[in-house]
Amino acid sequence: MQSTYNFWLVAISFAVATLASYTALDLTGRIYILASSRQRHAWRLGGAAALGVGIWSMHFIAMLAFSLPIPLGYDFATTACSLALAIGVSYLALTITTRARLTVAHLLAGGVLMGFGIAGMHYTGMAAMQMSPAIHYQPTWFAASIAIAIGAATAALWIARALVNDGQRHVVRMRAAAALVMAVAITGMHYTAMAAAEFPLGAVCGAAKGVNADWLATTVILFTFAILIVTLLLSRFDARTTFLAGAVSNLNGQIVRLATLDTLTGLPNRTTLTDRIERAIHSSRRQRTLFAILFMDLDGFKTINDSLGHSAGDQVLTAFAQRLLLCVRATDTVARLGGDEFVVLSENLDSREAAGALAEAVLDRMRQGMWTDSQPLQVMPSIGIALYPHDGDTVDTLLKHADAAMYEAKRAGRSTYRFFERSMNEAATRTLQIQSALHEALAAGHFSLHFQPKFHGRADSLAGAEALIRLHHPQLGALAPLEFIPIAERSGQIVQIGYWVVREACRQIRSWVAQGLPPVRVAINLSPRQLLQPDLVSSILEIVQAEGVECDQIMFEITETVAMQDAPKTIEMIREFQASGFEIAIDDFGTGYSSLAYLQRFRVKQLKIDRFFTNGLDEHGPEGSAIVSAIIALAHSLEMDVVAEGVETESQRDILRTMRCDEMQGFLLGKPLSAEDFGDLLRERAEAA
Repeated sequence: MQSTYNFWLVAISFAVATLASYTALDLTGRIYILASSRQRHAWRLGGAAALGVGIWSMHFIAMLAFSLPIPLGYDFATTACSLALAIGVSYLALTITTRARLTVAHLLAGGVLMGFGIAGMHYTGMAAMQMSPAIHYQPTWFAASIAIAIGAATAALWIARALVNDGQRHVVRMRAAAALVMAVAITGMHYTAMAAAEFPLGAVCGAAKGVNADWLATTVILFTFAILIVTLLLSRFDARTTFLAGAVSNLNGQIVRLATLDTLTGLPNRTTLTDRIERAIHSSRRQRTLFAILFMDLDGFKTINDSLGHSAGDQVLTAFAQRLLLCVRATDTVARLGGDEFVVLSENLDSREAAGALAEAVLDRMRQGMWTDSQPLQVMPSIGIALYPHDGDTVDTLLKHADAAMYEAKRAGRSTYRFFERSMNEAATRTLQIQSALHEALAAGHFSLHFQPKFHGRADSLAGAEALIRLHHPQLGALAPLEFIPIAERSGQIVQIGYWVVREACRQIRSWVAQGLPPVRVAINLSPRQLLQPDLVSSILEIVQAEGVECDQIMFEITETVAMQDAPKTIEMIREFQASGFEIAIDDFGTGYSSLAYLQRFRVKQLKIDRFFTNGLDEHGPEGSAIVSAIIALAHSLEMDVVAEGVETESQRDILRTMRCDEMQGFLLGKPLSAEDFGDLLRERAEAA
């Protein structure tokens, strides 16, 4: 019999195939990312129902587009069987494409099974017509339809798996294109199978009085589009919900990490460490065991951070953190409190000696310098140890005592460890008191300057003075510079104190000039922390000019050790000072590690011999004299003046004179004087002249 097709129904069948294919691809991506097996199973069942209806309806809409010159209909039970086959095939497809691992064998086996299932659905649907005599199928076209079904199914599985990632670029566009390809394959299989069917002349449709074709066409089209669109929308909505839930979960995870871990090193932070120490206290109290807090601070880290920049400092901290983890036991907690402060919590120790052995092991490993990362270790820690319960029974007390012990390790020479002792509490309390006194000293006027005279070596005439800072606190009394200067240096307060010294020295110079006294050059010491300030010279020049003092009346002293820490930078700063009209002296010469090449490049005005060598003139006899004589000869060869510090005996003065020492200062010649007393000295010398 001659058959015909309704063009519009054919077009609708292709549209249904395309929408069903796109829905299949979307569902595959959706199910693949689900973590819950229960959710995956539920979505497979629901998706299989929607996809089965889509594939089945494409088939039946295409069947309804087909017409013969006889009435046609479809048996309900057989039609239901074909729908069940479509749903089963869809479930198989979703199961295969959402496996955690999809091999080539699984892909081919799934393609074959799906191909037979789709073909079975089609030919079952054809059987629902109950033609009499039966439909005859041409073997070639029949085999071709089966082959197309298997090929289309295999391609669909491969495409669906390839496009499971919603995060791929242009994934929607790629799925739409793939859906068109799959629709062509599915409809191609259908119409190939229809081409295989031959309806004998005089055949009668036994189901002509079954399901009405017009009603079936309208119902199938409407319900299919509704089911597929609703399924697609639900998939997108659920995917969006899952994405938002995942984003919230990730955000919560990040918040938790920020709250519990140090962002730079990934180590536990102060909050986490506090919690773990509290738990260690409860556990040790219950089990009567010992644990230790090892408080570490990196020696020299400030210099690295200031000279090389924060990026280099961060790299040092990260490297130290990773290496510290390798130095301690797996059960120990390593935390970063901030800056260059690290803490190790070591529980279940047998004795005090075990904590010392752990600290020694850390220091030994860190001294190796080169590690597996081939980066030189640039810093060493100073370690303070506090033990529970001997040194405290609260978190704050243990950390405070370990910190106090760490500072004692620094005072003992750095790169070592010390156990907490009760006497350290007094030192720590004293340090805090001095820090507090320094904070208020500038505003309250507790600082003052004394001036120690410097004399020419040959004639005992006044050559100048060295400004020395003094601190007198109402409660703490008079504080020696050796006590408060190191604390001011560590806290950074020395920078503002240094500017105050320059300003106050200028005011005293201006005051003496106003009194008609002869001009005098004042030497001012610069601290290591001051030399790290990028605007040091310009700030000092601004102060001197504002006070109306000539630059040549100020000389700045830099200790030899500090000058040699970064000699090229020191040379640059010396040149900047000299360009502004200031002179520079190298203080404490002979105590550091001088390089004659750099000393020549410094081209400073003066070398100040450390008092250690001056004392050696009496204590070490000819050997002491030989050293001092060599220093003076070296300085004179480089066209530098020499100043000897700490001259306290007449024999020292006489020897220095014979060596042609340019200037001297010390208690024998003149003790540090207040500004008023030094003014009187200037007046006496002027009147005597």
